[in-house]
Amino acid sequence: MKKNIGSNFDDFLKEEDILEEIQESAIKRVLAYQIEQAMKEQNITKTDMAKKMKTSRCALDRLLDPSNEAITLLTMKKAANVIGRTLKIELT
Repeated sequence: MKKNIGSNFDDFLKEEDILEEIQESAIKRVLAYQIEQAMKEQNITKTDMAKKMKTSRCALDRLLDPSNEAITLLTMKKAANVIGRTLKIELT
C-alpha cells in the first residue's frame, strides 16, 4: 500500500487556482496574530496601540482582523515599530 497518494496540498491549491490567494491570507493572519500576541505580552490596549501608531482604533481593528487583507504596508510598519519589531518584506 502506498504511503502517499496523489500530490501535495500546494499542488492541489495550484490546480484549483487559489494558491496565491491562500498564501496571502495566511500571511495576513499570521501578522495579525503576531501583533495581537505582542500587544498582550506588553499589556498594550487597542486604544493605546492606535494612539502610538497615530491612527484610528478602526484602522487598528482592520489590521487585527485576520480576514481583512486590505492593509497598507505603512500601517503594518507602524504596528511593528510600536511593539518593538521590524517588518521585513522580500521578493523571492
